[in-house]
Amino acid sequence: MCKDCEDFHRTVLMLGSLALYADQHGADHAFVDAIAPSIAASLPEPPPGLFPPGFDPADGPEYPGEW
Repeated sequence: MCKDCEDFHRTVLMLGSLALYADQHGADHAFVDAIAPSIAASLPEPPPGLFPPGFDPADGPEYPGEW
């Protein structure tokens, strides 16, 4: 696996783990609020081949949920 692929997958796993932790009873939401943006900002470009050819992640509805 390429280095960028490993970084991408590791970062996605950290975000997923943080999301699961945030949903637990007694989770420290101040910690989640402080850490989540940093992990998200460190997310590298997706590895080649992750999206279909011609896919533009910026091409979509202006607001989530508007189709």
